Order: sequence, then C-alpha cells, then structure tokens
Amino acid sequence: MHNIASHRPRRIAKHTVYAVSGLALTLCMPVSAAPKVVASLMPIQSLIAGVMGDAGTPAVIIQGYGSPHVYSLRPSEAATLSHADIVFWIGRSMETFLQKPLSTLARKAQVVALLDTEGLILLPNREAGVWEVDYHGEQGSAVGSHAHARTDPHIWLAPVNAKLLVDEIAKQLGKVDAANATTYRRNALEVSRRIDTLERDLRSQLQPVQAIPYAVFHDSFQYFEHHFGLHAVGSLTLSPDRMAGARRLRELRETIKERGARCVFSEPQFKSALIKTVIEGTNARRGVLDPLGAGLRPGPGAYFEMMRANAAAIVDCLS
Repeated sequence: MHNIASHRPRRIAKHTVYAVSGLALTLCMPVSAAPKVVASLMPIQSLIAGVMGDAGTPAVIIQGYGSPHVYSLRPSEAATLSHADIVFWIGRSMETFLQKPLSTLARKAQVVALLDTEGLILLPNREAGVWEVDYHGEQGSAVGSHAHARTDPHIWLAPVNAKLLVDEIAKQLGKVDAANATTYRRNALEVSRRIDTLERDLRSQLQPVQAIPYAVFHDSFQYFEHHFGLHAVGSLTLSPDRMAGARRLRELRETIKERGARCVFSEPQFKSALIKTVIEGTNARRGVLDPLGAGLRPGPGAYFEMMRANAAAIVDCLS
C-alpha cells in the first residue's frame, strides 16, 4: 500500500522560497537594451553598424534597388520608424520621401540629418548635360546648411566626409545610449582607420585613369570624382525625374566625341535607354556605378565593398 503521507506537499523552507523568488526576479528584470537605430540608406547603415559593433544592429529603410529619389515607404518600414529611438538620414534634399514620415511616424525619435555634420566638404549641384566647371584636383568648398537645396547630397562617397559622418554618428548614438558611449567612440576610431586604408588603396588604384574622360547617367559621383581627381565631363540627368533635354543630350554626345570620353556609367537603380542613344556613333563604352551598394548585404563591411567595387568598375571601363 502506498504511504498517503508521501503524496502530501512538502514543506519548503522560507529562505528557499525567497532565494527562488529572488532568482526569478533577477531573470525578469529588464536589461538595458541597445537603442533602436534606423538608417535611411545602406551606406549610412553600414557606417552606423561599424560604430555600434556588438552593441546593436541598425535597421535600414532603402535596400536593394530602391532609389531615395522615388521611393514609397512600405508598412513594415513605417512600423520600423515608429519604434525608432534615433533615425539617421542625409536630409530633405536626398530622401525626399522621408520628410513627412519623420514628422509623423518618428515623432519620439531623435532625427539626425547628416548633411548638417560640421566640417563636411560640400559641393554644389551641377546641371545635367556638359559640365563647364571642372572640379578636377581642386579643394572642396563648404556650403552653408541654408543652401542644402543647392548642395549635392551624395556626401558619403568622399572618404574624408565618411570619417566625419562616423564621428557624428558616434556622438549622436552616445546621446541616446550613454552606457555605450565609450564603445561607440572606440569603434568609430577603428572605422576611421579602415577608411584611411580604403582611401590609400583606391587612390593608388585610380591614379592611372585620372585623366581619362567619362560621363555618367546620374550625377551622383561628384564627391568620389572630386576626391580622387577623376575627369567626368557631364551627365544625362541631375536626378532621375529631371532628364536632360534634347539639346543638352546632343551637346553631351558631341562632348563625348570631342573629348574622347571612354565610358558612360549608368546605375543599377535606373535603366535608361538614353545611354544607348548618347553613346551611339562614339567610341564610348557602357559601365555601371552604384552609389548605394544595391546588391550588397547591409552591415559594417558593405560601405567598403561598395567603394572598392565602384573603383574597380571605373578602372575596368576606362582602362
């Protein structure tokens, strides 16, 4: 016969109950979580990911072949913005689609317009068609924040600017996550060292083709061209929704012929039949440059992969 007493609940010492309760309380206590960080563009997300390191992973709005000039926010991306603690974007002259969502969905987030970063080399927008002004070999000039509408916003494509962005990112992250501020500063120094190495490598790689003229579909590579002393002669368009007129296209084709432009670069985001028209009857070839790293997986290495891939594409097409 079973001993009925053996099935009775055992008495548990009070100190054991307290110990178990204390353990449960410890396990349930909230751990200081990393801030919810959102970047508008993949190159910016990559720089932020490098600064954050193991402290967290930033989300990115535009991935793949989306264009910041003509983008529509998806419901999942709207939700990401609404939960953000801090949002990094270039500014209203770049991601025009984000202006309203940032003021409505991201009201509680700290919003950082990186175009306002102090010390950046800023270059003015150029007209589509043939460029009369050549920035080859010159130093950049600063443009005040009040003139952002007239500023080329593709600032991350100059390594000197990328380093300033990294410093600004670390500073702003430290404001919303003071517990990891030292980590962010330390990681930013390491990312900056990687950018210095990248800059030296690309300068050596591009030096043999500096004097060879080329044209672009969309004027998004002015900072890269300016920093590395390349010789672009014109573009088909300033932005995808503002195509050059017939007269400027004729002028650009004549310039390609006269100056012996060796290549016209398109972008993966924009498939334009105009390039075929412009290079017809010339010796120019067609290449592809990607200012957003459309085919790359977001993360701390993506910025460096993108920059190296673009340098390789330029050298390949101009050699």
